[in-house]
Amino acid sequence: MRKIVHVDMDAFYASVEQRDNPALKGKAVVVAWKGPRSVVCAASYEARRFGVHSAMAVSRALRLCPHAEYVGPDFNKYREASRQVREVFARHTDLIEPLSLDEAYLDVTENKGGLASATEVAQTIRAQILADTGLTASAGVAPNKFLAKIASDWNKPDGLFVLRPRDVLDFLTPLPVRKVPGVGAVMQGKLEQMGILTVGDLSNRSLAELEQRFGRYGRRLYELARGIDDRPVEPDQLAQQVSAETTFEDDRLLSDLGEVIDKLAERVWEQALRKRGRGFTVTLKLKTDRFRSLTRSVTSPVLPASAQALADMARQMRARVELPASTRYRLVGVGMSNFPDADGLSRPRQADLFADLPVEGPPAEEEQP
Repeated sequence: MRKIVHVDMDAFYASVEQRDNPALKGKAVVVAWKGPRSVVCAASYEARRFGVHSAMAVSRALRLCPHAEYVGPDFNKYREASRQVREVFARHTDLIEPLSLDEAYLDVTENKGGLASATEVAQTIRAQILADTGLTASAGVAPNKFLAKIASDWNKPDGLFVLRPRDVLDFLTPLPVRKVPGVGAVMQGKLEQMGILTVGDLSNRSLAELEQRFGRYGRRLYELARGIDDRPVEPDQLAQQVSAETTFEDDRLLSDLGEVIDKLAERVWEQALRKRGRGFTVTLKLKTDRFRSLTRSVTSPVLPASAQALADMARQMRARVELPASTRYRLVGVGMSNFPDADGLSRPRQADLFADLPVEGPPAEEEQP
């Protein structure tokens, strides 16, 4: 049986800002660019008490918490803090699977320090993170990744929750079904229509019924409701996709987006190099002033040779947008996917670009042009 620790930094971006500016300690802090179309990257726990949370429109955050300190994000600073945290992880195990700058899974079934238990490893990691960075972290300890992630949120902030194998079913049964990974608002509605409100309700349904209703995901629901998750911690995963996008303060014509596309392509290129890969598929994402979203993609037989080549491909896709030239756009994004396998061949499936949001921020570290 595995021993998995999920470590989640507490209000990461906001906590870094409070650490670096003592005047912000104990105050409501919102990390965001101020602007009518900006979104919240992170909110301190003091701000969260007023209902402010990440990915919320800044205009709404200002109404909920007008007295908060609004601080522009500094992603270089957050990356450096994340690097220090991962150095702590590496003292205890080589099996580290980062999920974002502020969270990771660790397999400590065997730990480098010879500590007696996974609980002791998690306690030591949290103490070392605080000593090295001045930041607090919460952790969950459990037999698998699914349970560890839920556990890490149980005693936030600055907390530790240990879920032992014998307690798994009693722990899961009363939880709302939305706690199951992949159960968003739409899936939650479908399950509620079936009378499934809790994980316990879900566990009472047969595998055949869930597979018939939800296909392959039905099996996943069946297993998670019983605390089953056989996924290993996967260190050094190859990049699946990288993307960057930005929302404008003023709507723009498609013909005016060239320079912004170039900047986004450069950011995507830098991300790709950090992840040791380039993708065959380039995607241009747009959102009109009426909130219509559209994407255009092209797959090349050869990998882009430079950030400029990537930008040129994204620029060219503007010609495939069939909306009137007078249409104005509030958002543009550039992405790269379909990364080659180790043998240099294209992956058989393309990643769903722009679909996954970081825990503590907007898509791909959104920046204002």
